[in-house]
Amino acid sequence: MLPLTKAPLEITQFDPIEARRLHFYGRGENIPLVPQGFWQVYQGLVQLSTINDNGEDVLLGWAGSSTFFGLWLTNLQTYQARTLTDVYVKWFSLSEIEASPRLAQILVPQLGRRMRQTEALLAIVGQRRVEDRLHKLLVLLKQEIGQPGAEGTRLSVRMTHQNLANAICTTRVTITRLLSKFQQQGWIGFDRDRHIILKDSSFANFAEL
Repeated sequence: MLPLTKAPLEITQFDPIEARRLHFYGRGENIPLVPQGFWQVYQGLVQLSTINDNGEDVLLGWAGSSTFFGLWLTNLQTYQARTLTDVYVKWFSLSEIEASPRLAQILVPQLGRRMRQTEALLAIVGQRRVEDRLHKLLVLLKQEIGQPGAEGTRLSVRMTHQNLANAICTTRVTITRLLSKFQQQGWIGFDRDRHIILKDSSFANFAEL
């Protein structure tokens, strides 16, 4: 049985119709997954991952606004959904999707987006040099969660060094060293909340790499 999580009061007051379906999970929480349906992100960012034979997290991608995720959409035996921000998600059963052409039309393009994201991550991990992997990962993050600004593109979510290390199969120490190098080269900066700011001249669109 899927546990119900009450949405915060401000969301309930803002949109009572949506709030009846909404579930809230704070940053750093695991979202429960059951095979009888799947979630759609209403607000926030969820990191999707699996666990390899060594017990290490392997990044599968991110689910942002409107994106669907859940056990029904994967064949992996271990599958985790962990919030990178405070997150509001909506639960849909399989019967609801099957009975609603509108939901099916929403689902298809979102699945295509997730597939492209996963292929991009596979291409990144295939790079031999760790520095190239990190550079291309930042380009992908710019595309997925970037916010244009006067100083460059700010990643809207504060990614920890361990988050980045898990994504490209390296160590946190290596990420710390490379981010410091990128900053010295003038490729990146940080705002006061430690969000990464990418200097646009150093980070082209992913399709151009």
